[in-house]
Amino acid sequence: MTNPDLRAAQGTAIVVGGGAAGLTAALALAAAGASVTLVAPERRPDPRTTALMDGSVNVLKMLGVWPRLAENAAPLKVMRLIDGTRRLLRAPEVAFSAREMELDAFAWNVENLHLNAALDTAVSDAGITRIAAQLVDVANGSDHVDVTLDSGRTLHAGLLVAADGRDSAVRRALDIATHPRSYPQVAVTATLAHTRPHGDISTEFHTETGPFTLVPLPGNRSSIVCVVGAAEAERLIGLDPDAFARAMELRANSILGAMRLESPRGSFPLSAGTAERLNSGRAVLMGEAAHVIPPIGAQGLNLGIRDAATLAELVADALRAGGDIGGSTIGETYERRRRADIGARTFAVDLFNRSLLTSLVPVHGLRGLALWLMQSAPPLRRAVMREGVGPTRDVPRLVAGRPL
Repeated sequence: MTNPDLRAAQGTAIVVGGGAAGLTAALALAAAGASVTLVAPERRPDPRTTALMDGSVNVLKMLGVWPRLAENAAPLKVMRLIDGTRRLLRAPEVAFSAREMELDAFAWNVENLHLNAALDTAVSDAGITRIAAQLVDVANGSDHVDVTLDSGRTLHAGLLVAADGRDSAVRRALDIATHPRSYPQVAVTATLAHTRPHGDISTEFHTETGPFTLVPLPGNRSSIVCVVGAAEAERLIGLDPDAFARAMELRANSILGAMRLESPRGSFPLSAGTAERLNSGRAVLMGEAAHVIPPIGAQGLNLGIRDAATLAELVADALRAGGDIGGSTIGETYERRRRADIGARTFAVDLFNRSLLTSLVPVHGLRGLALWLMQSAPPLRRAVMREGVGPTRDVPRLVAGRPL
């Protein structure tokens, strides 16, 4: 390489994507010591919420984001599972307490508008270059990667990070295939106020069409994720606000009292899929560009944050050793370290979801038995809780609350 611009580019990372995963990746890579450029077109308003697991909160604390966000987050201190089906074999009610894990909370639920605003501010304060543009093409080279934007501008970097969502332009440009699978379900989401306090308890009703989940927000407010068939989702979205709130109260068995709709409603068809490869040359995939998972068990963005933390750790170690931040070792190690976590979470969510949809009585019995064992055997319950909060092996330093 003789071009000085390309030589300088070797210490630069380009992150494509302006959602929470992309913003977190940009901050983490900057903390690792890389020079970061964020390519992010204008973001559409996002009325959803995210339950940030304890490890994700550690990442945001280490990146200086959490102090901007904490007052808008509600702790999930207890997670309660209730069998709301009308089937012959029903599972017992099970409650998991964060106290058993010596944690303040399993997770903190926050509205995405607050999460994205806090991340935007942190990116600006970190001096990260931000370009509002769309990616057009990617050209991998032996010592740098070229990124062409719709403005006609070409950027050069040592590392390219695709965090541009499930319809990733970077993934398409790299010709990396995915094998998505659809479910006969739609998630209806909204934020509701209610007359009774939630007590920092997240309640999940298991129904024949999927889970119906109430997740605490600050004050007497909760976000809901109501997984139903497509026709029922269309009906719910078409209700007037008062009728919708009454429908949600009925589904919740009025445990939180009368409800009032506070946000726009969203509906999202459920699907899952993982990219065939998480790296290609000097590019890596993360977040929903790499893996799509149904909004069950709060795994989606938490997986993406662990992607960012893992990649930042590899880049920090490479920079300390005077190595190449986008060399083949980085991509291959990232792929190896992230595959197990992504695969395990995707499999668990898929298995749980299918166990609700199936009409096979033996499966209902096994699900009920598993929940009974968790309720009756504290060591098993704690093991399940530990794994649900996050991986217990190969934990990135930021996720463990340690500096890069």
